[in-house]
Amino acid sequence: MNRNNIWIHVGLATVLIVFAAVLGQIERWKTALNTPSETRAIKRLEEKKLASVTWKTSPEVIVRFKPGVTIEQIRAIASANHDTLSDEIESVNGLAVIDDLDNAPAQSVVAQYSAMSNVAYAEPNYEIKLDDPIQKVETRDGLYRESAADAPNDPLFNEQWALNNSGADGGTERADLDALKAWETTKGSDEVVVAVLDSGVDYTHVDLVSNMWKRPANVPAYTDDELGSFNDINGYDGTAGDAEIRDPMDDNGHGTHCAGIIGAEGDNGEGIAGINWKVKIMPLKFLGRGGFGSTNDAIEAINYAIDRKKNGVNVRIISASWGSTSKSKALEDTIRAAGDAGILFVAAAGNDGSDNDRRPHYPSNYDLPNVISVAALDRTDHLASFSNFGVKTVHVAAPGKAIVSTWLGGDYREASGTSMATPYVSGVAALIIANEPRISMKNLRERIIKTADKLESLEGKVVSGGRICAANSLGNIVKSHTHD
Repeated sequence: MNRNNIWIHVGLATVLIVFAAVLGQIERWKTALNTPSETRAIKRLEEKKLASVTWKTSPEVIVRFKPGVTIEQIRAIASANHDTLSDEIESVNGLAVIDDLDNAPAQSVVAQYSAMSNVAYAEPNYEIKLDDPIQKVETRDGLYRESAADAPNDPLFNEQWALNNSGADGGTERADLDALKAWETTKGSDEVVVAVLDSGVDYTHVDLVSNMWKRPANVPAYTDDELGSFNDINGYDGTAGDAEIRDPMDDNGHGTHCAGIIGAEGDNGEGIAGINWKVKIMPLKFLGRGGFGSTNDAIEAINYAIDRKKNGVNVRIISASWGSTSKSKALEDTIRAAGDAGILFVAAAGNDGSDNDRRPHYPSNYDLPNVISVAALDRTDHLASFSNFGVKTVHVAAPGKAIVSTWLGGDYREASGTSMATPYVSGVAALIIANEPRISMKNLRERIIKTADKLESLEGKVVSGGRICAANSLGNIVKSHTHD
């Protein structure tokens, strides 16, 4: 045989061997795919990402296992699929955050876990970002007006139309929360803790420092089996990764602004007055400098608040000035668990100018007995142009346009959004608790909705048909004060 023929035969033999090997591998794949097992790792297929939804790359999925599945079994299932258990959400039985070590697409990992018979549901770890409207500073009429005789001495109080509307700057006189009347009953209590689920809080701000929560000496430091132990002396920070120090200092500004609305110290000769002159604000930081976080981050922060409540901290309210159109069963279950622990959850209705009855916005649209959804009003008692609404799904409205409050670095800033309306509702809830410490969460929610000032502009727009009224809520009365 000549040399050329030898090489031809060698080449043909090589091709046949490779072809046989490929056929054999295909048969092994078929056999593996037909083998039923909850813990066998299955090949994760590429799936197209929905254009309207984004999710975090790590951890990828949140899974709720059915009753009876132990945490040891969850770890084994994750390990068999080349995944790790990132966190167990202790407040919700069977809820786990799973991190895929193969970096497969989130939807593929979701599909894999959803197919397991011992899984109730699985979902991507959705991204959450602040969605406040474009901020525009309103023009002022420049006219001097005397402060009310019973007004606090805070220099910017005259600009706080939400608390006492004098009709300045194109506003409607008394289109406000009737704060001066409410303060005749109570100005708040440092026994009431309001958790601000946001970008953190500047807890050194001169107008906030005296009303910031600090972990009491008799409450143990927070410990989580997966996240570890850390010093939560100033609250919770879910943005620090594996850092030993979890510092909820705000580096965005949004959370600080919301905190000031709830509880900037009143009558201290500084800046503004919160609706509560006395209160304790607990930062739950889950949004970073750019205003981004995830469902998992929010869930872990709420889980922390529930844990602190069980350890004796009087957390009564969580104020949530953010949202998205992505519905998360895991977040809903965690908020439900907060309700079971007696915590009211106040949520912004959103800033798309849309009807939440038709286009749901979460978490405000969760139909839970501890959720209050909040729309925003301007200084004339009309729904702000950016505010979402919904006669079935948005419960009340509150001032939310051109709101002056605390900002980073000891500063003050005007901002607009349902983000600003939400802490006014949280703040009124805290006032009610200060006056009636034993009021139940159910009755607290009903009180806020039932005692709203009825407004023609809100008919067919929100469940209550009105704007919250601090004085009405404290007196448990239904009365319009706008034209008294």
